Amino acid sequence: MNHEEELDKLAERHISTREIFDGRILHVIEDQVSLPDGGTAGREVIRHIGAVCVIPVTDDNEAIVERQFRYPVGLVMTEIPAGKLDYKDEDRLEAAKRELREETGYIADEWTDLGVFYPAPAYSDEKITLYMARGLHPGERELDEDEFIDVIRVPLKQLVQQAMDGELPDNKTQMAVLKAARILGI
Repeated sequence: MNHEEELDKLAERHISTREIFDGRILHVIEDQVSLPDGGTAGREVIRHIGAVCVIPVTDDNEAIVERQFRYPVGLVMTEIPAGKLDYKDEDRLEAAKRELREETGYIADEWTDLGVFYPAPAYSDEKITLYMARGLHPGERELDEDEFIDVIRVPLKQLVQQAMDGELPDNKTQMAVLKAARILGI
């Protein structure tokens, strides 16, 4: 079955939209859709402007990661630098460079696009572009006034083991660690 045939067989079609919440970061709507069998259903959807994340890896194959408290889950988590776009059509690589510099102080000479992923496609249209940064140079951080982040260096090999052992519950960090390790032969 080709893509067009699969889309014709499985796609849901938009009928109407009702706004539920319009916030700074998230916009929640309820759409009515027609189903492939002719029925209808409601779909609650979180609209998100989009985001970027970056795994910075040193010449010694250490990753620059962050320890940050995440209020929704009540945990201090190990994560890679990341952030939302400032506007919908912002250049994603430029946004990744900004987030790396603001959160860690580092700038990078080399950038590798590791692809796009949707962290929760069942209920959100958030699209995150993942990068790897190499050729790192330290500098000054520019944290937002409500950001409290500890920046640490961890061997990439150790992070791979933590990801495999379930000790890195953040999905973007797991994905970045495993992709970077594969590319770098670790």
